[in-house]
Amino acid sequence: MASPRRKLQPGCLVEPSDHPALVSGVQPEAPDGAAHNSVASITELTAFLNYLRAEKGLAHNSISSYQRDLNEFLEYLTSNSKSFDNIGREGIRGFFANLRQRGLGARSVARYRASLRNFYRFLLKEGKTTCDPTSEIEAPRLDQTLPKYLAADEVEKLLEQPDVSTPAGLRDKAMLELLYATGMRVSELVNLRYDSLEVSLGVVRCTGKGSKERLIPVGRAALKAVEAYLAQGRKSLAKNDDVPHLFLNHRGTPLSRVGFWKILRAYGRRAGIRTHLTPHVVRHSFATHLLEGGADLRSVQLMLGHSDISTTQIYTHVLKERLKHVYNTHHPRA
Repeated sequence: MASPRRKLQPGCLVEPSDHPALVSGVQPEAPDGAAHNSVASITELTAFLNYLRAEKGLAHNSISSYQRDLNEFLEYLTSNSKSFDNIGREGIRGFFANLRQRGLGARSVARYRASLRNFYRFLLKEGKTTCDPTSEIEAPRLDQTLPKYLAADEVEKLLEQPDVSTPAGLRDKAMLELLYATGMRVSELVNLRYDSLEVSLGVVRCTGKGSKERLIPVGRAALKAVEAYLAQGRKSLAKNDDVPHLFLNHRGTPLSRVGFWKILRAYGRRAGIRTHLTPHVVRHSFATHLLEGGADLRSVQLMLGHSDISTTQIYTHVLKERLKHVYNTHHPRA
């Protein structure tokens, strides 16, 4: 009978015996050699996850993503009686072919490839393997999809929805205003601390990917909404003074990403917004509206917390498409 699966807390330092791939990756009927190879692979994967947390400082969500991708890779290794150092390029291609047969799109396959590339780079660095079978495998070609964003009047309707006569409404108003004013990721928003906002300076301090901290300017409307929430809303939600998070749920504990996503979706429906509304759509709206207003790309990159400006350049394509639409709509000879 299989042992019960133990849940690994994302980002925690772990021992190989704690890793869920020990249960999911090793098949009871596998030959001794395959089982030995699989356990060795799990040991290296555990070391890699610890490296991501301790040395690279990746966030819990990023480490969880690596963990899921590489667990599947270990299962594939075990089912094919292989290990990470003898699978070869054809075996890696077979793994990607298996992903495509399951119906995964090019973007998802590209994410798996990135996980494997980083894993093998770690193994090379640590001297655990002498070759990288992923090095000559090209990433799948991705169709460029432009980010969805809200029009300015849609944002205004969204921000008007919370009922600020209630503590929850004050919280929601503050979160929506702050999200649009700063373009923060939802994980950054819900993890803000009580003292993250520097009201006198008009900036908010948040921790992004790779545990990198940045300061983002905050407009007067958002500052006013947060101050109102702190003065009249948070005290009603807080059950004790031990929770340092800024935004709390009705139980007095930190509001989760999923909780805020549901709140945002409900307000979007009430505002009559037909776009599939997510926190990232609001983030895209922040960046697009800044560039429309004349902001330079480098400043937007810093505020969004993008490590590479090429990631931010997608918004210039959004503006080009918008200009084309305006021209085709209004020019008499378009």
